[in-house]
Amino acid sequence: MNTLAKFLYPKPAKRTAGGIVLWWESRRLQYNLIVGGTGLVSLAGFRLLTLLPPDAHTFPVFNWTGILAYGLLANACYLLGPTVELLVEKLSRGEILPTGPILYRMGLTFSVGLTLLPPLLAGIDWVVRIFSWIF
Repeated sequence: MNTLAKFLYPKPAKRTAGGIVLWWESRRLQYNLIVGGTGLVSLAGFRLLTLLPPDAHTFPVFNWTGILAYGLLANACYLLGPTVELLVEKLSRGEILPTGPILYRMGLTFSVGLTLLPPLLAGIDWVVRIFSWIF
């Protein structure tokens, strides 16, 4: 099994509260590196698209307060993973398959998608500016 498959489809945690929390915390650094790296790409793409003519916008290159707040909120939302998994485990009394790997993939996908939203919106804005300039 290759590294990406091992990362995205890991073995689930031991079915104890401590095992579940440890499983999630052992993946937090990877999550932060992926979402943080995506954030850098997002900032660069956003900046590039807002500087393109016509009618280029001037935004501050980095808003450190916003970046820090986003990182803190992303980590606060990360806590939903072990919380939901513990709740599912408790309510199902261990009768369903472990949910950690699935929740992790879904949360990571959502976080990366949300982080890439600013350049997508800047791209839409750029297309609207071009059409406004032409017509």
